[in-house]
Amino acid sequence: MCIRDRVSFEDKTVIVTGAGNGLGKSYALEFAKRGANVVVNDLGGSVDGSGSGSSPADEVVEEIKNNGGNAVANYDSVATKEGGEAIVNSAIEAYGSLHAVVNNAGILRDKSFAKMTEEDFNAVLDVHLKGTFFVCQPAFIHMKENGYGRFVNVASPSGLFGNFGQSNYGAAKMGIVGLTNIIAIEGAKYNINANVLAPNATTRMTEELFGEEFGKLFKVEQVTPLVVYLASEACETTHEIFSAGAGRYARIGINTHVGYVNPDATADDISDNIENIRTIKDGIYPMNNADELVIIQKALQGE
Repeated sequence: MCIRDRVSFEDKTVIVTGAGNGLGKSYALEFAKRGANVVVNDLGGSVDGSGSGSSPADEVVEEIKNNGGNAVANYDSVATKEGGEAIVNSAIEAYGSLHAVVNNAGILRDKSFAKMTEEDFNAVLDVHLKGTFFVCQPAFIHMKENGYGRFVNVASPSGLFGNFGQSNYGAAKMGIVGLTNIIAIEGAKYNINANVLAPNATTRMTEELFGEEFGKLFKVEQVTPLVVYLASEACETTHEIFSAGAGRYARIGINTHVGYVNPDATADDISDNIENIRTIKDGIYPMNNADELVIIQKALQGE
């Protein structure tokens, strides 16, 4: 049964990676309720990425179909080029087109920085950062040809702000921010929007972090409305970062300001003016590298 509202997905196809549990499952169910054809991708592995199985994706597809919706399961790994292409192809083969992608798949291999291994560092980057790239690229090519598309790429407060024991995860998630910025810039003239979500929710990946009592405040269903909106035709916003958690929704900005201007500055000058450099007044939000160069030029001219 479909919800027909301003944010509709009638005749739209959406891929959700990592949709067998938690946040991804919630997204997939809501897209289906709003009329979308949903590709439910899940490798069926554990939190650390080991193992695989079809049950998580199959169960979500069954729930969607039992509720009158349309969905197909996909079990490919996002961590390879072939897997990313197969996920996108499954949408096109099943429904003829692709309109939105939510890159949600992820794993955790937490260790303190001094103890982080190359294997664990690479494994997390492979799924999160490279996985986002491997799915986005073939999807972008298809969307470019059709003149329409929406990407919601999932980052994390651990990347934006940092979190103990998550150097691999934080680096991967901040990399997703940079990747999404470029997709937004290059996709703009093709009506392809790309935004970043940094969610806070209690899932099997975060339950130890939040704890039982605090975790009750952070329901996965409270993140879903923002994801669904950002993936919709109703959303004209692109190239931005959003936070969602416990019913609070907000933009997160990467901004700058005029700062301290002295073309002949020495390290001593920097020391004397470090508070002026650090304190952001009247923040400016560059939308690309060229924007920041203009800000620097205007600062040098005293504007």
